[in-house]
Amino acid sequence: MSAWRIRVGAGLPRAAIVAHDLFMVWLCWAGLNQFRYSMEIVSLDLPFWSPEMLLVLFAQGLVFWKVGLYRGVWRFASLPDLLNILKASLAGLLAIVLALFLYNRLDLVPRSVLVLYPIVLTALLGMPRLLYRTWKDHGLARTDKAALRVLILGAGQAGETLVRDLRRAGAYQPVGFLDDAAKLRGSYLQGLPVLGRIEDVGKVAPETAAKLIVIAMPSIDAVAMRRVVEACERTGLPFRTVPRLDDLLEGRSLPGELKEVAIEDLLGRQPMKPDWKSIRGWLGGRSVLVTGAGGSIGSELCRQCAKHGARQITLLEIDELALITIEAELRRDFPQIECVPVLGDCGDPAVVRHALERSRPDAVFHAAAYKHVPVLETQLREAIRNNVLATETVLKESLQAGVGTFVLISTDKAVDPANVLGASKRLGEMVCQSMADSLTTRLITVRFGNVLDSAGSVVPLFREQIRSGGPITVTDEEVTRYFMTIQEACQLILQASAIGSQQAIYTLDMGEPVPIRLLAEQMIRLAGKQPGRDIAIVYTGLRPGEKLHETLFHADERYRPTAHPKILQAEAREVVVERINGICARLREANARYDLEALAALLREAVPEFVPADSPRLPRRVGTVVAFPERVSRRT
Repeated sequence: MSAWRIRVGAGLPRAAIVAHDLFMVWLCWAGLNQFRYSMEIVSLDLPFWSPEMLLVLFAQGLVFWKVGLYRGVWRFASLPDLLNILKASLAGLLAIVLALFLYNRLDLVPRSVLVLYPIVLTALLGMPRLLYRTWKDHGLARTDKAALRVLILGAGQAGETLVRDLRRAGAYQPVGFLDDAAKLRGSYLQGLPVLGRIEDVGKVAPETAAKLIVIAMPSIDAVAMRRVVEACERTGLPFRTVPRLDDLLEGRSLPGELKEVAIEDLLGRQPMKPDWKSIRGWLGGRSVLVTGAGGSIGSELCRQCAKHGARQITLLEIDELALITIEAELRRDFPQIECVPVLGDCGDPAVVRHALERSRPDAVFHAAAYKHVPVLETQLREAIRNNVLATETVLKESLQAGVGTFVLISTDKAVDPANVLGASKRLGEMVCQSMADSLTTRLITVRFGNVLDSAGSVVPLFREQIRSGGPITVTDEEVTRYFMTIQEACQLILQASAIGSQQAIYTLDMGEPVPIRLLAEQMIRLAGKQPGRDIAIVYTGLRPGEKLHETLFHADERYRPTAHPKILQAEAREVVVERINGICARLREANARYDLEALAALLREAVPEFVPADSPRLPRRVGTVVAFPERVSRRT
């Protein structure tokens, strides 16, 4: 009985709409005929019901059903619904003409009625729908007398959509727009005035009694966003922004959701458009293995592979909690993907061999690494064991298993190494180069700098320090670093893997170097506080192994463009295979003895350009900030 009541309850509103529309058809047809014949000298007495009228109702009703007019919702009636009504009216006119022609050769049907019918019927059907929506929107706006007054920055399409969403929510009351476009000054959008330029927000916000500012400009670049954020900060009011289209498509934000301005929005990164066709063409239907699958880069690589067509993903991870977490996420979000979790150390040949035998991967992404600079300065053995010897182990087993593509995730610190991290990752690159004779496996190395919000990076550290009331600790007032988002880094890794040639080293465009001091100040302001007043910034001095500036390009590596503008290919420096093999064998022996002195000597022997930043024998190296080469220079 309850199911029957549900069906009846759901059908009654639609039946009422059908009855309303058929009544409007009757009113339009009968009214136009009455009006036309009322102008005759001898008026013709027309009946309100007749066989002709029944044919009109039947023909028009059939067209309404065929064009899907009743699949629309009155509550959200809009221009597309009005166009659909016009299309149904025109198609209905043709059906009526055909039916009446077959019935009585269009006897007593005036041509003026046929001309006016679709126009009048569209108005009769469209106006009630639009009035109903206006009434519902107005009712929602009045339901909450204490609605929050909102001033919107940006009078474009995003701003117009935002107004409708805010009114629908009922808890917000939009009061106006600010926009820099001179042609919009004094105009109205959705009934709200454009009150001035964005820089006038400090004056307009108090005049409108706004309690919240929303930045509705999702496509502006980071420089413009910083200017807008600075203007909002001067008002002392809370401010939010609408999500970017990419965030909506990737599921990181919901439609209509207001989010806080993130530090990623202010760091100068331009939107990156991968060549998804080439990525999916290479990745689609393949099996991949990711080492360090529970880490920041490894887990995002797993997500990107799952999104873009991988058939099977093998998760090799030594941390059981990280392994459980990424496995559960993939099984929840991508149930069609076959996940093969393997708990173990990628430096153990038996573990790697087991993982390769279970999954038979087409590609291996070696993302497992130790990467914290100050920690590795005092943990030399583990740095070499994990960043060098484990790389050799995974690579050898991959070659033996006949893997099609092996991708080493490297770092910009390997370009001009001044610390153990950079030197160990550079030696890992050299190990890959020493095995380049493989005819069946593409060996690809991808270098990039810091990624925002990765484990151990400054962004989560600063966020926790701000949450604790400060102070924020910055190593040096002049220190700079390159940053990119985890998602962008992984997308470019896949892009490089898809276009990569045999034994290729790729460097990603990291944008402009970001002063860490500026990063700290921006994060403090985004938290609604003032640097130096609410949260102090303390300069602690460079830590062991750190440089003021990182270098992206080496003088001995010639760079040339690739199919993607944000990826350059480096010409690898020459290595002697026998020498690298011999050093790796001696490193394994010293590692087994835990002989730190031998490990340090062998690392310096293998990577002669490695000069520790705090070396007492040589002056401390200060890296040179090198911009990403322009595309014009790449062609030369």
